[in-house]
Amino acid sequence: MKIAFIHPDLGIGGAERLVVDAAVGLQDLKHDITIYTSHCDKSHCFEEVSSDQLKVTVYGDFLPTQIMGKFHILFAILRQLVLVVMLIFTGEAYEYDYFIIDQLSFCIPILCIFTKGKILFYCHFPDQLLSIPSGLIKKLYRIPFNAVEEYTTSLSDKLIVNSNFTKSIFHKTFTSIKTDPNVIYPCVDIDQGIIETKEDEEADKEVKEFMKDNKFFISINRFERKKNIELAIKSYGKFKAYLESNNEPVPKLVVAGGFDSRVPENVQYLQELEKLSESLSLKHYTIRSRLIVMPPTSDIIFLPSIKSSIKKALIKQSDLLFYTPSNEHFGIVPVESMLFKTPVIAPNNGGPLESISNYTTNKSMATGFNVPPTEEQWFETLKQFHHLSDNEKTALGENGFKLVLKKFSRQQMAQEFWNNLQQASYTDKGIIVSILRKVSWLTVLGFFTILVALVWQFK
Repeated sequence: MKIAFIHPDLGIGGAERLVVDAAVGLQDLKHDITIYTSHCDKSHCFEEVSSDQLKVTVYGDFLPTQIMGKFHILFAILRQLVLVVMLIFTGEAYEYDYFIIDQLSFCIPILCIFTKGKILFYCHFPDQLLSIPSGLIKKLYRIPFNAVEEYTTSLSDKLIVNSNFTKSIFHKTFTSIKTDPNVIYPCVDIDQGIIETKEDEEADKEVKEFMKDNKFFISINRFERKKNIELAIKSYGKFKAYLESNNEPVPKLVVAGGFDSRVPENVQYLQELEKLSESLSLKHYTIRSRLIVMPPTSDIIFLPSIKSSIKKALIKQSDLLFYTPSNEHFGIVPVESMLFKTPVIAPNNGGPLESISNYTTNKSMATGFNVPPTEEQWFETLKQFHHLSDNEKTALGENGFKLVLKKFSRQQMAQEFWNNLQQASYTDKGIIVSILRKVSWLTVLGFFTILVALVWQFK
């Protein structure tokens, strides 16, 4: 079958990782796959995209993403609409049997009007809940977008969410939608945990030479405030003081993750974390190139925008992974950590409750720790982990690897996507879509006029 993915920005993040994995998995099942996006930087994307393993087409990148830090949702919608209108004008939209759309549902009515492909919408989380709350004007501004989001989501032929936690939020948010979404968990590439490539061997060597036999913990997240990376730094600071008081060697803390210098929050948050480290008397260094020389007195090492091979090597060689965001919709990083047999500490809420087998409730099958997200609770858990035997720590890693093989493989996720696509049935689109279908080319002429005006405005 010919299947098109429609995704806003094909950068580096959890949503992008899922789209890439689903596309590769379906491609491995012999389907013809194309990803359509509003932005794709080949220097800031996953290897499957940069290597052209996946076919990616970009439309609408001439539009800005915001104006003076405002109107993000408006421009996100405009960029998606331009993308889909271009698919219609080029005739590409008519070639596809299925469309898989995620994050933004606003283009769904257009596809319903002009194509016969069935539409699967994958909800990572309701977009309206991702908007940062502010004053009354912002609330009023969001009202029409929220209403349209719910309506356009309801027009999908199949609805999918990324966790049972997200399903519960979906029902609370979209009260008019009575359909019960299926759950498809994000996945990892199992081969990554089994097959060692030459690049992997070089990355392992680079990390080993850099760390110089120092034990270390790792935190991996995008440099965004909602990821709460300060929790890792504060609990680590307490743990360091505890070890020093007992004259025991102190592991390092490596804070790595997605970083884009174009995004002000990424730049500002890294600076805030550096200042936090200084306030706790933790010596830190930020490294933006190869891992050549370990700063001798460092406690915390910041590694913005690391390669996937280096990330993999860091996870494999670390003692414990810190996963700090609360109420995460799913959270793929804990699963990646378990794939490489590294135990995880994460909050006791959101998606990680569905991916981590908690040590406090099931020691024999445990893969890590789900702990209330306070520095004191995390500090106590770090002490608990520190006093486990080597065999107990190894068992945590082995349990994690087995759980990933059973529940989170790319092959399993791709098959579930295909099963759900086959189950998709055309839904009643309602009177609005029915009317627009009858005057479809007048509608498309209107979109074309808007497109020309936008091109003229932003060329």
